[in-house]
Amino acid sequence: MNYHFFVTGFPGFIAGNLINQLIKDYKPSIDKISLLVLPNQEKKALQEISYFCLENRIEESLFEVIVGDITKEDLGINFDKNNELQWKITHIFHLAAIYDLAVEKDLAFQVNVKGTENVTKWAHTIKALQRYVYFSTAYVSGKREGRIYEKELMKGQAFKNYYEQTKYEAEVVVENEKEVLPITIIRPGIVRGHSETGKTTKFDGIYFMLNLLDHLRFSPTIPYIGHGNAEGNFVPVDYVLKATSYLSLATVGTGKTYHLTDPKPYTMRELQKMLSETYLTKIPRGVLPLQLARFGLSFTMIRKWLQVEKEAMDYFTTYSSYDCSQILADLKSTTIRCPDFKMSLESMITYYRKYKDDAEKHINIK
Repeated sequence: MNYHFFVTGFPGFIAGNLINQLIKDYKPSIDKISLLVLPNQEKKALQEISYFCLENRIEESLFEVIVGDITKEDLGINFDKNNELQWKITHIFHLAAIYDLAVEKDLAFQVNVKGTENVTKWAHTIKALQRYVYFSTAYVSGKREGRIYEKELMKGQAFKNYYEQTKYEAEVVVENEKEVLPITIIRPGIVRGHSETGKTTKFDGIYFMLNLLDHLRFSPTIPYIGHGNAEGNFVPVDYVLKATSYLSLATVGTGKTYHLTDPKPYTMRELQKMLSETYLTKIPRGVLPLQLARFGLSFTMIRKWLQVEKEAMDYFTTYSSYDCSQILADLKSTTIRCPDFKMSLESMITYYRKYKDDAEKHINIK
């Protein structure tokens, strides 16, 4: 039996790249890739598929774009199309979510929680389902500190923002279905660009540091932000894609939750030093107290000028360490490994320099 993949979250960065990875790994066995897109994203999705097929010499008939909405019952899919899909889909990849750290509560709940409830309910209707892959985040751990394990979830934790809280609530929904659905839960760290090309679609996460450095490039002194002893868990998208592609079809991945995190992460201080030295050839001196940094970023004008979200500062002070023993064990027989941050730093900086003035690559800071 060949595969029929159903993907939510297209044309988002990870969803788009995951499709590419799945084709690289399984193309001869793929009958169809169905992409659920919002009505206002249909035109963009069709253009991207057309460009992708032309660039990679792939027939467009491999894809179908389905207009729908995860916040609606039956995902807002046309009745006849829905009936057709129920007999054909073998794998669901649920990536659609609001990823913004500054997202408002109601929007985050509607998309991240309600949307996941709808997709999970819909998964029960798929007759040939072999795997339901849910993209969560390592940060469902919220404000928990210390060693955090892949098998842990509900520990009474508080959260730094509504993104974390709603992704946690959504993962609880999926976790509760593991006994009746063939589920794999993927918990990436903070995803950055490709380790070899540096390519990314959005300058958020670790790129907030580069935005800050870029705006302070003429300053005689670059300070560290806080003491920076917390781990900074930033993983390249290619590692996330390769691991997800393998574990989503390998039998070993069924019923498991994986931390796609850096097994040997650097501290936030070490990362700041690396970025400053590579991007500005300046070694940071002194310390800007975190409270003062937060105060400055509480002003909209400063946030917009620096292109940094205030909520990013919370990740400088949460002393969490993400155990990834399960995924390392299950990837041991493969060549898939998480590249060292330092080894891919040059490609990341080169890509950032080239596109830092492209407004479309920066998120809308409010």
